[in-house]
Amino acid sequence: MKPGIEPVVSERPGIVGWVSSLAPRERYAFVACAGGWALDAMDVQLYSFVIPALITVWGITRAQAGVLGTAALLVSALGGWLAGWFADRYGRVRTLQIAILWFAGFTFLSGLAQNFAQLFAARALLGLGFGGEWAAGAVLLGEVIRAEHRGKALGIMQGGWAVGWGTAALLYALFFSILPPQTAWRALFLVGIAPALLVFWVRRYVEEPPVYVETRSRLAARGEKPSFLEIFQPPLLRITVLGGLMGTGAQGGYYAVTTWLPTFLRTERHLSVLDSAGYLVVSIAGAFFGYLAGGFLADRAGRRLTFLTFAVGAGTIAVIYTTVPFGDTAMLFLGFPLGFFASGVFSAMGPFFTEHFPTRVRGVGQGFAYNIGRATGAMFPTLVGFLSAKVSLSHAIGLFAALAYATMAVAAFLLPETRGKVLSP
Repeated sequence: MKPGIEPVVSERPGIVGWVSSLAPRERYAFVACAGGWALDAMDVQLYSFVIPALITVWGITRAQAGVLGTAALLVSALGGWLAGWFADRYGRVRTLQIAILWFAGFTFLSGLAQNFAQLFAARALLGLGFGGEWAAGAVLLGEVIRAEHRGKALGIMQGGWAVGWGTAALLYALFFSILPPQTAWRALFLVGIAPALLVFWVRRYVEEPPVYVETRSRLAARGEKPSFLEIFQPPLLRITVLGGLMGTGAQGGYYAVTTWLPTFLRTERHLSVLDSAGYLVVSIAGAFFGYLAGGFLADRAGRRLTFLTFAVGAGTIAVIYTTVPFGDTAMLFLGFPLGFFASGVFSAMGPFFTEHFPTRVRGVGQGFAYNIGRATGAMFPTLVGFLSAKVSLSHAIGLFAALAYATMAVAAFLLPETRGKVLSP
């Protein structure tokens, strides 16, 4: 048997039977990347829950709250690009460890902030690790998992976001029920140091993908090093631009909705803390199943059809949810498709970028395309905050969500299909 090649276990029947066929290298990477993304999500989503408390305790405006949310997202674009370059030069696993430690540390420091400027700095610096974790984790998992399961594996990894989001919601409900607001928001951020413990497991069990090791060896033999500028040259330029536009639409719509959803439920739907948490549980459940469905659809029907299906669904549901008056029961049930479509759009992105960028620049290409979308999409929460000073918050959310998902649908229509592509050095 050749070095780096592991025996493949026969696949069991059933919707999760494919997991049993994964080799140890694939399983370890799968657990590390999905776990890292879930913990990243928990740390990032904690902020959306403390917005009402910050507005009350510190007296900041909605526009300022939007700026704090945008800071992490905007800087995460730079973090993703830098982490992608670092992953190409020094390894996917090492980059993943650094990113996890980084975002955990600055989430903790957010809880110690004494004023707006300090919190802004902590949230902005957190963005470097936030963007870097996805860039390293998605490339690592995309290269380790075989072609026929790549969409499903990365869909489940994206599903870790819903798990982290749900964990943040539970912590929010707990802390704001037993602690006063001026203390509860700090406690939420302080527990954000917990993800740092995952690094010990990653260091022990996770190895670099064989295709990456082989590529690095070939580059070293030729005396070459990866260039982050290659993604801006033909034939990769078209993929970089369209991928960035698709990421802008997906993430702009997603963050316009999720950043302001707790505030919308409390200030315009007039729900209590526990009631709004209940509404969020429905949306988070929808998000989890959306991630899974997106991954399975990407492997079954292709990446392009998955993008189009979820973009149209997400845009339609977001506008209905935030602008059409419904009773409380209808709002509760509509939260499920809202989470389902808004989250499912991301499942095929990791496989798509992995399959389009060559191994030598896959980290920087994937990190840039996904995170430039995050940077431009990061402006949407701020724009929603400013517009909500002139119109209702619900209409501001609905407007920008519709614009974002329309952008994604157009970009997805222009993208080529890559389902089933086998990666090569």
